[in-house]
Amino acid sequence: MSKNSRDPFSRPQRLLGEGMLASARRHPEKTALVIEGEPYTYGQLHDASLRLAAALKNRGLQPGDRVAIYMDNTWPCVVSIYATLLAGGVFFVINPQTKKKKLQFLLQDSEAKLLLTDSHLAKVFLPAVQEQKTASLRSIIFSGSLLPGETATAQLPDITIENFAAVLAASTPLPLPEALPVIPLDLAAFIYTSGSTGEPKAVMQTHQSMVFAAWSLIEYIRLSAHDRIMVVLPFAFDYGLYQLLMTMKLGATLVVERSFTFPALIYKRIREEEATVFPGVPTIFAMMITSHRKKPLRFPTITRVTNTAATLPAQFIPELQEIFPRALIFKMYGLTECKRVSYLEPELVEQKPQSIGKAIPGTEIFLLSPEGEEVPTG
Repeated sequence: MSKNSRDPFSRPQRLLGEGMLASARRHPEKTALVIEGEPYTYGQLHDASLRLAAALKNRGLQPGDRVAIYMDNTWPCVVSIYATLLAGGVFFVINPQTKKKKLQFLLQDSEAKLLLTDSHLAKVFLPAVQEQKTASLRSIIFSGSLLPGETATAQLPDITIENFAAVLAASTPLPLPEALPVIPLDLAAFIYTSGSTGEPKAVMQTHQSMVFAAWSLIEYIRLSAHDRIMVVLPFAFDYGLYQLLMTMKLGATLVVERSFTFPALIYKRIREEEATVFPGVPTIFAMMITSHRKKPLRFPTITRVTNTAATLPAQFIPELQEIFPRALIFKMYGLTECKRVSYLEPELVEQKPQSIGKAIPGTEIFLLSPEGEEVPTG
């Protein structure tokens, strides 16, 4: 048997957490994340994720158990995602703007066993959990400095409430042979729909489907380990989440902000961090164009701009080309259920402004009539 055949990181990545482990093994000192200006290395993420994974298992997490991550785009949120994967759990990220009633529904519908959250959201999650009285939830781990400890314990006597930093400090990293105790067809994550036409629905994603989608996106967006991807979209949104997953698989760097609420800060961060990829949605690009008309914006380090969710209006293209003079602009179409359906080659963005392009690598797409028959071109 060759040395490489014994090396678990020399084989193809079949499970969602393997990308981060492989990148950390190759270059532990490389910056994996810059979160609100603070850098974190792959080695730090590797250590923290394995520590939290061990803590989750010690708190009763079994393979397939659901873990709710109700957090902002922060270091604890990233660690929580990878710790859940390494422990064999199924994670789902809840938008931090979610209110009590919807949070209650998500916790009950998912049968979440653990809730990882932020202390500043206590005014929402404490009453939500107290009133819900779900049988599944056993533990809450919160990031941040303070919670009303005695009050919280009195409100939730059957649930353990602990501090994120304290849990990590007291935990020993999960041994790698024990990490990822799942197979590719097991569930990796839930991605909840918005609920615009009723209650939110959990799209159930296997390791296999998410690994495939991440590599297909990496291929057609032409990403590499040298990229520095900027994300201002919430990790609760699959478009934001996949920026993290793709970055970790490549061993690239992700520049993370909580939102696009303060555009001037985002513009400063793009320049400081020399970001090369900027994923956005039409509302973000509309704000950038408005700013550009008042005072010209120019980001020459950006080499790829991507858009999904709503259609990118054709009239945006000329001004986006002024703002990002060296960037290829990718117009894309997708559904939460399958992540991404199609993309338009950026070289065709001016020739075919209304097109949603062709199938992403490794897939096929076709249109059916109401009778279920494949329709001809046109």
